[in-house]
Amino acid sequence: MIETRIISLGQRGEGIAEIGGQRVYVPFTLPGEAVEISVDGERGTLLSVLSPSPDRIDALCPYFGTCGGCALQHVAPPAYAEFKRGLVATALSHAGIDAPVEQLIDARGIGRRRATLHTRASGAGYMRARSHDLLDIEVCPILVPALQQSAPGIARALHAAVGDSDIGFTATATGLDVTVRNERKLKPQKLVPMAQNLKLARLSLNGELVLQSQPPSVRMGKALVELPSSSFLQATEAAEGALAGLVLAGLKGAKHVADLFCGVGPFALRIAENARVLAADSDKPAIAALQNAVRHTMGLKPVATLSRDLFRDPLAPAELVPFDAVIFDPPRAGAEAQARELARSKVRTVVAVSCEPRTFARDAAILLAGGYRLHTVTPVDQFAYSTHVELVGIFRR
Repeated sequence: MIETRIISLGQRGEGIAEIGGQRVYVPFTLPGEAVEISVDGERGTLLSVLSPSPDRIDALCPYFGTCGGCALQHVAPPAYAEFKRGLVATALSHAGIDAPVEQLIDARGIGRRRATLHTRASGAGYMRARSHDLLDIEVCPILVPALQQSAPGIARALHAAVGDSDIGFTATATGLDVTVRNERKLKPQKLVPMAQNLKLARLSLNGELVLQSQPPSVRMGKALVELPSSSFLQATEAAEGALAGLVLAGLKGAKHVADLFCGVGPFALRIAENARVLAADSDKPAIAALQNAVRHTMGLKPVATLSRDLFRDPLAPAELVPFDAVIFDPPRAGAEAQARELARSKVRTVVAVSCEPRTFARDAAILLAGGYRLHTVTPVDQFAYSTHVELVGIFRR
């Protein structure tokens, strides 16, 4: 047991103390606090706060500190916003990029519409902090109301039929989309009565459809998109709207846009209200969902689609000639190969959306070296109380 003082906050949201010349990382602490901790190597465990920071607030969740999900519920809003903005500013600085970072946009909305819960004989919930043991929960307050209490209950009900599993939930405009993954060999049809009883929009087991009472759908601009099973969706509806607003502002005046890593079309469908679009992604079910939404939506400009692995086969400069603007929104690994092709192109405007500041900074450096200028960088917070942050960067030649 050691008494020490927290000197700063690390990028994983952990307080940092220096003990015997070594850094010790202590979750759930804040800079300036005098704390009592136990130490195991470079990891510290908070035992008590002797002198709390003025930035410390009460957590909204009774499981905070025990659950391995949230890291920052104890941080007051101004300090929380500056921490998340700092994640972006630090990544740019480390990449040698001098660009202003706007204030954080709060896009948590009414909560996260996606979650994955684990089920075991001991219950349903998330893993305990720094552990592989399950924490049984009754409610998760960072989820949308449709999931806060219902998700743990549904997970427990499914466990009785399928055993230990990882269960994904997506709240849509037409009901809950639930996917079950486990290692047991089960016949999906045995779960049909349960899916009906739980009134799910769709239930899938290990990639196989069990029952779909109605297609899980979300609205994207004018369009209603029927989601493929396990398809990517922004964590909150508010964040999708905020990101789309920043993207559209960056693309203002563009007449022909390439939307790369387009997914089911959260940007392409909105862009198409004013400009022609090429939407490209390697996810064929997502492309099919986008095509279906375009067919059933009035008033859109032409939307062409392309199924292509942009990591291995990015659009080359010759293919980019028709476009006066490009947007890309890759997974966490970033879009290095595509950024290199864009750097060789003559595309006037590039809008980059990212959920990983470090890979964004790497890709940004490539674009800057190719003659672009980074005009704005805006962080967007949709991952409540986590150390993840979304961002949008606007580049122009």
